[in-house]
Amino acid sequence: MVLTWWSALLGLILAIILILKKLNPVYSLILGAILACLIGGASLTQTINILVAGGQSVMGTILRVLAAGMLAGVMMESGAANIIAKTIVNKLGDKLAIFALALATMVITAVGVFIPVAVLIVAPIALEVGQRMHISKLALLVALSGGGKAGNIISPNPNIIAAAKGFKVTLSQLMIADFIPALVALLVTVIVASLIKGKGSAVTNQDLAGLAAEDNAESLPSLASALVTPILAILLLLINPIGSIFNLTLLTKINLDAMYVLPIASIVGALAMKQGKKLRDYAQAGIGRMTDVVLILIGAGAIGATITNSTLPKLIIMLIKSSGISGVFLAPISGILMAAASASTSTGVILATGSFTKAILGFGISPLAGAAMVHTGAIVIDHLPQGNYFHVTANAMNMDIKERSKAIGYETIVGLSATIVATVLYGFIHLM
Repeated sequence: MVLTWWSALLGLILAIILILKKLNPVYSLILGAILACLIGGASLTQTINILVAGGQSVMGTILRVLAAGMLAGVMMESGAANIIAKTIVNKLGDKLAIFALALATMVITAVGVFIPVAVLIVAPIALEVGQRMHISKLALLVALSGGGKAGNIISPNPNIIAAAKGFKVTLSQLMIADFIPALVALLVTVIVASLIKGKGSAVTNQDLAGLAAEDNAESLPSLASALVTPILAILLLLINPIGSIFNLTLLTKINLDAMYVLPIASIVGALAMKQGKKLRDYAQAGIGRMTDVVLILIGAGAIGATITNSTLPKLIIMLIKSSGISGVFLAPISGILMAAASASTSTGVILATGSFTKAILGFGISPLAGAAMVHTGAIVIDHLPQGNYFHVTANAMNMDIKERSKAIGYETIVGLSATIVATVLYGFIHLM
């Protein structure tokens, strides 16, 4: 059954409108998919078949996302993420405060912690440093958010898993490909935050109220034990790429999937922190954090199936070719628009890969290049007010909506820097 291009487009538009209207994203995506099928000429039975096939297509991603939940649970609940962040800031000192805060948030996000949680973890440290060094809350937020964005594109989290599976590349390949864009985003974050450190409201004693008591109540693991989980996960994921780079036959035959690596690293890390008895609690907390992502994946699989089963991808290719615009731009633009519509990196990546992968590859772009451009595009404007991240970070920094909104433009600059670098590296230079 081939659906019409306009029915698939209408279904996608309806889903986005419903998400913006605050209807549950899963129901929004499924309703959009049903509309696309029915007005596209599919029968009720064919509609169900298309939606089921779409759900089945994302099962591989779902399994890996659930595996990532174990890693997130261990890093967040054990205090490992906290001790890593505090060590980075303390070691770099006040003179490099903005760099230290951005780097700490980047590292925490990169080791598998969700970016809103990473900001929540580093925010108390940032407020203390900000008052001491006379850095405004606006600059502090830009440092944390920008660092988080940099870490977000090299982290074994749901959005990179969705991008990798959508384009059928390995997780480690995409993490390596996004590393240079991530470093550029970190550099731009430090520059932008430094330029505005005197702009906006200052940190007050009221902002710091209760932070000291909360800090004393924490029981944190040692730094060495806290690093076991992320280091082991990274090493295991990089076995195959390292073998390929150095032509080591034995290592090239070992291709450990994230579905195995992330839980194994999590268990070993928990044992290293002497928290083996709490593994069940960590796993429960981790899977709880992944539930919404898994449900959105099912909905995105449904809407993606309507688009891939329609004439829309071919039409997009034809229109771009006839306009004379490089087809390379479809990858980053699709990531930017889908993440902006949903105000979520993960949802944006899922929608973009499910809807536009076929069209992107139709321009001769390699799967890895397409994945990198879509993925980095999704961090450009994923921080809009209709999303959860905007409000979580506002509360973390004790900002009202008006003050929080002032950071949107600066955050966009950071995300755009990573996207531009990825587009130049993989969209243009790669094709030369």
